[in-house]
Amino acid sequence: MSAPAIEPTPGRPARSALQPGVGPIRARAYLPADPEAVLWGRLPCAADSPVLTVASGDEVTVDTISHEGILEDQGRDPEAFFGRHGVTEVLTDAVALAAGDHPHTVGVDGPHVVSRPIAVDGAQPGDLLAITVVETLPRVPYGVVSNRHGRGALPDAYPLGGVPLHSVFTPVHTDPDGVDRARIGTARFELAPFLGILGVAVPGSARPHSVPPGTHGGNLDIRLLTAGATLYLPVQVAGALAYLGDPHFAQGDGEVSLTALEASLRATVRLDVIAREQAVAAYGEIVGPLAETTEFLVPTGLDPDLDVAVQNCVRASIALLQARFAMSAGDAYAYLSAATDFRISQVVDQVKGVHATIRKADFSL
Repeated sequence: MSAPAIEPTPGRPARSALQPGVGPIRARAYLPADPEAVLWGRLPCAADSPVLTVASGDEVTVDTISHEGILEDQGRDPEAFFGRHGVTEVLTDAVALAAGDHPHTVGVDGPHVVSRPIAVDGAQPGDLLAITVVETLPRVPYGVVSNRHGRGALPDAYPLGGVPLHSVFTPVHTDPDGVDRARIGTARFELAPFLGILGVAVPGSARPHSVPPGTHGGNLDIRLLTAGATLYLPVQVAGALAYLGDPHFAQGDGEVSLTALEASLRATVRLDVIAREQAVAAYGEIVGPLAETTEFLVPTGLDPDLDVAVQNCVRASIALLQARFAMSAGDAYAYLSAATDFRISQVVDQVKGVHATIRKADFSL
């Protein structure tokens, strides 16, 4: 059973910063990105207490903070970092996080700032949690793309000149045609805001590293998860303990230079619990993330080896087509080869990601 449809609300870039509690806040439940309300570099686990509890079907508005501009290799001083680019108003929650004693160990923790968990009443292991992105409002009119630490798709060649970090500051403007675009070099491109991290808590008392994605979701970096899209995740602990973070203004499939256009968002999501019986009837036995847009069903595959990630995505796609549309495995395999694109989500997060785009219209005739 699909989550109820919504009208996508992509939002527009703020011309002044959307500071905590200021400006449009869509949902009655609002979670600011105060230092005590976020984790930095780690994802929630079952031992974490929720900072908010909501009913299934409720919307939550969450302020998110981009890690670009607050990291140690950028000075851990966003006012100074962005001030060098002429920015006069920096998000106060980003300043507070960077300036405080929030635990974050370089080389041990990941870079991402993630909300502490949100419990959903009634969610139990075996259910699916549907996280629908309702609205994404840019909190600032700029973003940053970085290549650092010899990572990215070409770690032996970039950053150029042997430097450990290359950050590209990217302002955002509304063009005469009313479209919001960013500029890098001689290129201008449209924004498509989304959250790189959407997830549920894992069992136990060990918080996962924020970089590699997994069955819990996490750092999937699937750029199709813009407003109107839904991510389905198998619930692993009571209450699901959902979280979000890693906001982007735009990304290409692959995210080859390590980061995409990273920038803070005010995001509203709807959290729906789908009981196990309904989930199995609609999607089969889902063991990992499954996304859905107005146009596509988007099964995923994950593995440190890109070849294996592709194979995992193909297997997940076959199983989905068997459960959802009663296709035989052989017909599903043939259909996927004839009519479905398998896209590289990202190749830079230790565990590589692949997602398929199965056109729903092909099954509505």
